[in-house]
Amino acid sequence: MERRKFLKNAGLAGIIAAGTAPAIVGAQQAIRWRLASSFPKSLETLFGGAETFAKNVTEATGGKFTVSVHAAGELVPAFGVVDALQQDTIECAHTAPYYFFGKDETFALDCAIPFGMNARQMAAWMNEGNGMKLLREFYAQFNIVNFMMGNSGAQMGGWYRKEIKSVTDINGLKIRIGGFAGRVISKLGAVPQNIPAGEIYQALEKGTVDAAEWIGPYDDLRLGLHKVAKNYYYPAWWEGSTQFSLLVNAKAYSGLSKEYQSIVRQAAADAHIEVLARYDARNPTSLKQLIAEGAKLHRLPKDVMDAAFKASREVYADLNSKNPHWKKVYADYSRFLSDAYQWQGIAEGSYDQYMAAQKL
Repeated sequence: MERRKFLKNAGLAGIIAAGTAPAIVGAQQAIRWRLASSFPKSLETLFGGAETFAKNVTEATGGKFTVSVHAAGELVPAFGVVDALQQDTIECAHTAPYYFFGKDETFALDCAIPFGMNARQMAAWMNEGNGMKLLREFYAQFNIVNFMMGNSGAQMGGWYRKEIKSVTDINGLKIRIGGFAGRVISKLGAVPQNIPAGEIYQALEKGTVDAAEWIGPYDDLRLGLHKVAKNYYYPAWWEGSTQFSLLVNAKAYSGLSKEYQSIVRQAAADAHIEVLARYDARNPTSLKQLIAEGAKLHRLPKDVMDAAFKASREVYADLNSKNPHWKKVYADYSRFLSDAYQWQGIAEGSYDQYMAAQKL
């Protein structure tokens, strides 16, 4: 989004940046926040989302409010950002919330769950459904305020040393798979590994894992995963989309003026749109390049999909009986998802299927 368009849409933020409200700017003390990313700089799609957020905040406040962006490991480890927020070590973080399902499985509902929402459905649930309200209530116990800040869209099913011909090939498979999905794939006999993005290539190369998934063609190409495993599967039943979040220390956020709080919200929303647009624009040509460089494209067998779907229902039923936070949020999430697919299956789904079959 062009700077002038962002400022136009930012309301008061645009007035401040334009220099027409100096009294308001002067009333807010100069602020500097530290943002810890869970992603390496090499993944500019994701790390770049945090940089866009910081740039927007600086421009909208005329430099009165700045955010320094730090890659995974610079301030805190990739999976340490929630602890850092709670300890007041940082003011904000950009991450995939399902990394923290070990603290509470409900974190995954702010990110991705197996056979969950696609990107449009997630945005609708968060903004027009009860998603944001319910998740804000959940995050309050961690002294965190959450904002949507990026989505990958539907992901790929990862890279495998050997072909997956049936569900029996999943048994014993050591696979790098993000967060919460490991609960489901382990029911199929796999051994899930939660490894940060920057360490995936080495794990696959050294044989620490037999397979690994990350996001999709553009990022996978940059990580070079096709060089160490040729079989590329789709779709990622565990990530029909992955929503990334800006998590903000509640005390730091409440210390901002209403104007600056609005700027944070709108700067994150702008970055959210940019991240998804980047993936949608860059994945098609990246997939062609991967295939040209030797990647072998496969669709996951139906018996794998069916077994995973059944396992996901078992996991969710178990969580409903054990985790009241999960039960409250998932009940609303699942109702919204059911209604959304009844509609999208008629309109979007049928249109997409027809268009995909045409020779454009």
